[in-house]
Amino acid sequence: MNIELRKLTLEDYADLKESMLQAYDSMGGSIWPKSSIAKLINIFPEGQLCIAVDDKVVACSLAIIVEYDEYGDRHTYKLITGDYSFTTHDPNGDTLYGIEIFVHPEYRGLRLGRRLYEARKELCESLNLKSIIAGGRIPGYHQYAEKLSPRQYIDKVKAKEIYDPTLTFQISNDFHVRKVLKNYLPGDKESKEYATLIEWNNIYYQGIDASARSAMTIRLGLVQWEMRLFPNMEAFYEQVEFFVDALSGYKSDFVMFPELFNTPLLQPYNHLPEIEAMRKLAEKTGEIVQKMHEYSLSYNTNIITGSMPLIEDGKLYNATYLCHRTGKIDEYRKIHITPNEQKYYGMIGGDKVQVFDTDCGKVGILICYDVEFPELSRIYAEQGMQILFVPFLTDTQNGYTRVRHCAQARAIENECYVAIAGCVGNLPKVNNMDIQFAQSAVFTPSDFAFPTNAIKAEATPNTEMVLVVDVDLHLLDELHHYGTVKVLKDRRKDLYQVKLLK
Repeated sequence: MNIELRKLTLEDYADLKESMLQAYDSMGGSIWPKSSIAKLINIFPEGQLCIAVDDKVVACSLAIIVEYDEYGDRHTYKLITGDYSFTTHDPNGDTLYGIEIFVHPEYRGLRLGRRLYEARKELCESLNLKSIIAGGRIPGYHQYAEKLSPRQYIDKVKAKEIYDPTLTFQISNDFHVRKVLKNYLPGDKESKEYATLIEWNNIYYQGIDASARSAMTIRLGLVQWEMRLFPNMEAFYEQVEFFVDALSGYKSDFVMFPELFNTPLLQPYNHLPEIEAMRKLAEKTGEIVQKMHEYSLSYNTNIITGSMPLIEDGKLYNATYLCHRTGKIDEYRKIHITPNEQKYYGMIGGDKVQVFDTDCGKVGILICYDVEFPELSRIYAEQGMQILFVPFLTDTQNGYTRVRHCAQARAIENECYVAIAGCVGNLPKVNNMDIQFAQSAVFTPSDFAFPTNAIKAEATPNTEMVLVVDVDLHLLDELHHYGTVKVLKDRRKDLYQVKLLK
């Protein structure tokens, strides 16, 4: 016999389903749907554990991390799991919350449950979490319900006068009962819908010290780029490297350039129709991205490359790249194309919506017009976005005002920081790129921990410069849990929702 404790995978679901049906036969064979297992594995893979016996999954434990004070001891299972959606999972929380543990009945003599509990404790310690908390069934209670209250029943189990298959096991694994919960798990007839709120304390918990909090401060470097003609590509790269060098000298974690900041390079093609000129410029995009990738590595900073035209399968896109200082490159294509981009350049929109994991948290990118569509940033927020980057290009103050005010709204409604960076100056010898208006800025949510006008910093309008801004991700967590208003939590999901269709 071979026994293996490991992380659960979606490929295990067939075995998992069979074991669940057997384990919960007395509750009508209740099982977790595959979609729920997939989401748990996606948001917190380390917390989903299983035991395979001879390559067959026969035991499992599922968990999330929560900021426990937000829910308190009177919570229900439905509440703490976010109505079974697991949106309550908070990677920066303080408590490992057990939402499931079971063993196939045929394998209960192998002490597999103990292995799962020990693995949970090790996980709690490794993540520096304060405790493990779970709502435990008391499946033997229905036999004593007529003569004992739940508390009396629990006391007798503690004194070993009564054996309860779940609670006895939990007590023997160093858990203590914090409270009796009523109506915790509707439909649990064996427990009469009562449950024990059990806890195991991590004696090695160190709390969050000042150094850990300071590690959540991220430095943003925004380039307010002046449009100017360049005699050759070397001069263009020299200007790009100048800004990367300057901002990395200030230890910026991110450097962001504006939308279509490389359009001065259109000048040699000014004799061509705009659509052909932009396609000629697109031929340089691969080379520019590679150069900025090299800068991200040599200057040890993450670079959002502004946006550039990209041709793929004969189609023209407006694309930006996130060059990670770790060597990875991510791509985002502008989804909403303006009427002018369609008319003059024949551009089309991309169709990939996702946040990017970086060494400084989860970030999203929207290009200019995209930020005027609130659905995109709301989907990003659902995926855990903490900072939204918006490279933009606006010719008039009207256009800039649209971008600015929409970006400010996105910061408030999604409880995140939003950084915008644009181009300034004039290009009289480049068709359709003659004037620019910009004031780059970083916007915050609006609450006591942030500036009263919800503007962290802003550049001087229409002047080439850099903006160096520190943002504290810890403040976003505080806002999410304890803010004057809780925009993300207070949404009426029973009434409306935003869905990504592909």
